[in-house]
Amino acid sequence: MPRTQSRRRTRSRGKQYFAIGLAAVALVGSILLLLRPDAAPIRAPVASRPVAIKLLLDGPYGARFAGELAASRQGYFSSRIEVSAQPEGPNFVQTIARQHAIGVTSGQNFLLASWRGVPVTAFAASLLDTSVAIFTLESSGLRRPADLVGKRVGYRRASEGDVVFDAMMAQLGLPRSQISKVPDRDSFESLRAGEVDAIIAAIDEQPDPSSPTFAKLNVIKPQDYGIHVPGQVYFASNDLIHDQPSVIADVLQGLIRGWQFAYADYARSVPVLAGTGPARLNSERLKFELQQQRPLVLPTGGRIGDYDESRWRTLRDILLFAKLGEEDVPLAQTVSYQFLRDVYRRSPDLAAPGAWSQEK
Repeated sequence: MPRTQSRRRTRSRGKQYFAIGLAAVALVGSILLLLRPDAAPIRAPVASRPVAIKLLLDGPYGARFAGELAASRQGYFSSRIEVSAQPEGPNFVQTIARQHAIGVTSGQNFLLASWRGVPVTAFAASLLDTSVAIFTLESSGLRRPADLVGKRVGYRRASEGDVVFDAMMAQLGLPRSQISKVPDRDSFESLRAGEVDAIIAAIDEQPDPSSPTFAKLNVIKPQDYGIHVPGQVYFASNDLIHDQPSVIADVLQGLIRGWQFAYADYARSVPVLAGTGPARLNSERLKFELQQQRPLVLPTGGRIGDYDESRWRTLRDILLFAKLGEEDVPLAQTVSYQFLRDVYRRSPDLAAPGAWSQEK
């Protein structure tokens, strides 16, 4: 009997020692895992934020991009849109395609890049017509295109102004060979100094009345002589349009509201726009530029952003006339009108003329 009890006590002690051993092994294993250099704590899953879409401006902050800046500052974009300026980028359109982004540049830059095979599509315009104008001193008496025959005209080679000017003179049947075009003399300083008799420049670049260099000017507008081309257009990479068409529609709606805000009341919009960017803009100058370009943003009877096919055809024809490129990609594959139609159909209030009934 005592032997039986002894054997039971021995087996009991063995089970206890075995359990203690297992616990010790487990503890040591846990410590070793914690001491491993590559051990990482378990974290709760974090919801990923949507990737921001870039909206890049081909030029410095200013009145020319008032709609984009207002939409960004006022929160008119529903999607995550990052607006930034890339002044005078030589390959701006290619950058937009490469970054799957949205951009705004001149109609000429866009169309020439698309002809070279850059995969982009235009979907609206900010300046519906060209901002190019020909300026002369009021005292010169040069007021019509015909007055420029035999005169010196300052310009920049292969610029939008150069192309539009030649197209206007050709359409009027005026002898371009009798006009002396002077390269790199397209500044108002050159005009005032008498280096040239006229200059080709953007309508919003002229000095305002408060400027110490202000001089009274005559302005010749190509639109008054039948030259209508898209001035500044919104476009996106084909990949973005194909993969996220809802983003394009959202951005377009925000841009329309942004331009409405910019022009509805200068007392409200100018302070908002002047504070945009790394350096504040001059409020008086900004207001002057907005006033100069207003007819280009909304011509009489038009809608914000709403270009038409005839202006694209005119632009195509004058670029071919200037021998700047070949139409390897037809307009139907590079210009879309559907986004504009859909946005105005879904939100007819965007076309309401109330804010545009008078200058403010």
